[in-house]
Amino acid sequence: MTRCTLPRRTDTLTSGREPTLDPQEQDAMLNELDHLPEGLLDAECHQLDRVLGAPTLIHLPGAREPALFLSVLMHGNETVGWEAIRGLLRERLERFGDLRLPRALSLFIGNVSAAASGVRHLPGQPDYNRVWPGTQLPHTPEHDLMQKVVRIMADRGLFASLDLHNNTGLNPHYACVNRVDNRFLNLATLFGRIVVYFTRPAGVQSLAMAGLCPSVTVECGKVGEQQGVEHARSFIEAALHLSRISHHPVAPHDIDLFHTVAQVRVREDVGFGFPPDQADLVLNPTLEQLNFSELPRGMAFGRIRVGLGIGLDVRDERGRDVGDRYFQVDDGELRLRQSVMPSMLTRNQVVIRQDCLCYLMERYSDHLPTGDEPVDA
Repeated sequence: MTRCTLPRRTDTLTSGREPTLDPQEQDAMLNELDHLPEGLLDAECHQLDRVLGAPTLIHLPGAREPALFLSVLMHGNETVGWEAIRGLLRERLERFGDLRLPRALSLFIGNVSAAASGVRHLPGQPDYNRVWPGTQLPHTPEHDLMQKVVRIMADRGLFASLDLHNNTGLNPHYACVNRVDNRFLNLATLFGRIVVYFTRPAGVQSLAMAGLCPSVTVECGKVGEQQGVEHARSFIEAALHLSRISHHPVAPHDIDLFHTVAQVRVREDVGFGFPPDQADLVLNPTLEQLNFSELPRGMAFGRIRVGLGIGLDVRDERGRDVGDRYFQVDDGELRLRQSVMPSMLTRNQVVIRQDCLCYLMERYSDHLPTGDEPVDA
């Protein structure tokens, strides 16, 4: 085992208690292993910090090389990835007595300290899926950690990269890619027909890995839904059994491709809530049910207090302010200025503040590559 030691904020892991942070007292480490530690597969997400003590990269041998890279727990409260991979590995151990993986696997287990407290990230920590190479956020020790992971995997070589997540809102299961490339799209449709192409936010795992291999992020529904765990597990199993990833075009009838055109955040100076809250911005309580629905111009997102404008920070792929393109205020009602399709709408106010209110999308199937060679959009 090797360790990359980085200065880091600390936390106490007593269940149900607010973490106490002190950047000066402890170090963060990247554990790098070539085996499964004893008891690892028996650990629930909240127990991984006790077993591992730090973010951990585990290299497991398989019949084919190079390895499939799999990241889980980029957000400590999104358990689907760990539940899926530990179920798959336990089943293989029970069936064969050893793993007998069809392809080598490099497993990155991310924010175990946040998982111990059941939160996306601890106070004082950055979002682990916003600090990968290419990020625009101010430097933190976690940036160095992710850079180390990318460097290790680049040196070892990669077959493909999968990043597994849960949603907080009501969304279908879907895959995300950062390149409109036949290899990426074929890998994504192995998970399902709904695929979202995005290039913002920066600093996510899939963007960092896209320069090394086909990479996909998958969104597997809400935490605790067994269907999401089984879907993720089937996807990992299928990817491990691939001998190659096809360069051939995906048939249009096998994919629904969407393009993220904007990220919508509630401005920091604007308080928000849902009825019966009295806040600067009172959001429509039915918004969560509108994900992946084509909403008409004039659809009400909520009521906004006079003098706050639209109360939102809406940025396109280049980081430009496009709020007035998509939203307007009519007699105190925050309404859509044009027809759009949202994703990731949620009633979880913590996630809205930590991440965003939603993303806005357009249909993008007309941009599917038609040749056998990979084509970047």
